[in-house]
Amino acid sequence: MNAKENLLRAINHDHPLWVPNSMENSIQFFPPVVERPKTTGKDAFGVKWGIDSKAKGGTYPVHNGHTISDICNWREQITIPDIEQLDWSEIIEQVESIDRNEHLLSGFFEMGLFERSYLLLSMEEALIAYLAEPDHMNQMLAAIADYKIALIRKFNEVADLDLVWYGDDWGTQENLFVSPEIWRKIIKPHTQRIYNCIKECGAIVGQHSCGMIEPIFGDMVEMGAKIWNPCQPCNDLAGLKKRFSGQIAFCGGIDSQFVLDRAGVTPEEVRAEVRKRIDELADGGGYVASPSHSVPYDPIILEAMNDEISRYGKYS
Repeated sequence: MNAKENLLRAINHDHPLWVPNSMENSIQFFPPVVERPKTTGKDAFGVKWGIDSKAKGGTYPVHNGHTISDICNWREQITIPDIEQLDWSEIIEQVESIDRNEHLLSGFFEMGLFERSYLLLSMEEALIAYLAEPDHMNQMLAAIADYKIALIRKFNEVADLDLVWYGDDWGTQENLFVSPEIWRKIIKPHTQRIYNCIKECGAIVGQHSCGMIEPIFGDMVEMGAKIWNPCQPCNDLAGLKKRFSGQIAFCGGIDSQFVLDRAGVTPEEVRAEVRKRIDELADGGGYVASPSHSVPYDPIILEAMNDEISRYGKYS
């Protein structure tokens, strides 16, 4: 069994031989549209981004860099990228060089419906609009979802995707950004359409969502997500595994905030954290071990993490 086959077994809860270390033998591609610039500039929607060389988080949306000043006039103020103008030639060339027997091909679609809404409006105005102007928010999210669906279909047409990572951060450290009721009324229906598109393409639905999203986790499973990443431990990961075992795979969970990136952490503490997450999440398959967030780590810490995943993550 090669690493790709074992990874698919883990995702499908089908007796993997070892706990995969991250999405091993998975190659990730981004569509040729700029949703988040790598340096100072505008994204494809016209939102302005900046960068601080001293910060770990990369680029960020700058103050007053949003494009919609009035949600009631969003149709006149929004810019939606023209998919027909995108150049897919580089991706096509790269995909043709991949051994699909050895590698799973993953497409990453970032800045999902909630994230794009606050990028367009600013966080404060978006949160107000979800409460005060739900109809306009619903209509705007429908238009953004239409764009996402067309982009996924085009990407699948040129690359025959095995997996789609759909990125949309719904949670803070303590709860959802909006109430579960608002999420279900406005965000969920259009996210469901995106999931349906992914499934129609024959790809696995992978949901990336940072933060504490327990209140709507069951919705996400019911909608058809097969993998959740990055599994931040502000969620009750062990409890979610027990409740939804066999229904969704967990990718992440190894605590970045309080273990991997904590000042003074020791390799043995890292190894203990790896063992804890494997014990909580790997029973019966359905676990892909990786950090709960991607930031630069001390190489010694990464070495301890990777070694312990390899040592402790073998199924007997």
